[in-house]
Amino acid sequence: MSIKIKNILSILIFTLTVSFGIGLTKSYGQIDTSFSPANTSTPEKVKVNNIFIIGNEKTKKSIILRELDFTTDFYYDWETFIEIIQADQKKIYNLRLFTEVEITPLITGEDEVEVVITVKERWYILPSLIFKLADRNFAEWWTNQGRDFSRVNYGLRLSHSNVAGRNEKLRFSGQLGFTKALDIQYSKPYIDKKQKHGLAAQFTFFNNKTLAVRSEENRQVFYTSPEEDILRKNVAAALRYTYRRSFYNFHFVTLGFNHTWVSPLILDENPNYFQHGSNTLRYLYMTYSFRHDRRDNVAYATDGELLVLSATKYGIFYTDELDEVEVNLTANKYFKLSDKFHFNTGLTANWFLSEDQPYTLVRGIGYSPNFIRGYELNVIEGQQLYVHKNSFRWKFFDRDFDISSTVPLDQFNTIPIRFYLSANFDHGFVKDRNEIPANARLANKYLVGYGLGIDMIGFYDSVLRFEYSLNNMREGNFFFNFKTPF
Repeated sequence: MSIKIKNILSILIFTLTVSFGIGLTKSYGQIDTSFSPANTSTPEKVKVNNIFIIGNEKTKKSIILRELDFTTDFYYDWETFIEIIQADQKKIYNLRLFTEVEITPLITGEDEVEVVITVKERWYILPSLIFKLADRNFAEWWTNQGRDFSRVNYGLRLSHSNVAGRNEKLRFSGQLGFTKALDIQYSKPYIDKKQKHGLAAQFTFFNNKTLAVRSEENRQVFYTSPEEDILRKNVAAALRYTYRRSFYNFHFVTLGFNHTWVSPLILDENPNYFQHGSNTLRYLYMTYSFRHDRRDNVAYATDGELLVLSATKYGIFYTDELDEVEVNLTANKYFKLSDKFHFNTGLTANWFLSEDQPYTLVRGIGYSPNFIRGYELNVIEGQQLYVHKNSFRWKFFDRDFDISSTVPLDQFNTIPIRFYLSANFDHGFVKDRNEIPANARLANKYLVGYGLGIDMIGFYDSVLRFEYSLNNMREGNFFFNFKTPF
């Protein structure tokens, strides 16, 4: 078999693997690099003479240099310099452009070093098949929806993660099945020479023939018309501005427009679906977000912290159909106790200022990303929610599999796999000011969930989680997820 054919087969195998969410990658951003200078003794202070970058065939040098907290012709205390290098290595890895990153200082004089940055680039253009469930999670589809394969979305996704080598993202998705959708996204992290300002744009269209119209007994109630007509059409567009002044702090301002049409049949099922007596909802919205992100790995963190604050005003200049304010808080802390043990804790809070919201804006526990383990089968809706998640994890398997003899492409010839055993404890509360009797079992109640799980981290930082969880309603079940809980 020729090398060209092998390369094509390698890409096809990888595409199918990613499409079904069962990828396999190692987070080299979590590994402490062993810095071995050419000299056995280390100086008290060093000056960086040159910075060399190896392996960036596609990525522009400036994108990597933007993450460095050191520069040439400046003296650093040696211990401080090593700490800076370790932090910079994680920042470069978290660009999600490389499968491996290593920064090595080479002592070339009494107080001088040359710095070598070695990267291994990912495969940036990934066509993939869409095959995913339309429901909130796997447990919802398996148990509440009876494993109904008509509730599956399928299609094609094409993404380029490094357009022109400047970390621009371009994604196109065309989807059929339960939800027919079209989604186009483009983001450019830096539009200026100082690399502080960025822009992103998104256009989305989707429609549904089956729609959740309300919740009862803390379960979603779906409606399908007898003729299986389209019940909802949605068009949305947004433009986002990004400002990154420092390495770990990001500011975002998003201006968007949303137009939703629903069939009059939906208003027969729920007269308050839109709250203003019409079957269309149009509004401009603006969101400001602040993100402080010092995680060692954005896909599966074991060290660092994450803080996200955001406020959204729905209805700008034209508020007859919607006039609402939403505030969100996420605060996570990741403690690396040793190479094998770590503890994660995270708080999420969400507030709406008014008493009622259109059903398209309903929030609560059970809607991504807010959940309590053990309550995956439920939705607890309201205007305020508080969730506190905790996980103690033990890494019991960590190995790289070299398949270069079978897969000649550098981007795919190493399969790193890690397994963690996790002990989990979550608790939270949803405040429903309307106190709807049909949902009184779980709304306005203190909720607790706990259990054990196994997390697998694999190719390109994909995550698979298998958990058994119990809640304080004495309900227990196995749950399966494709994302890290926080």
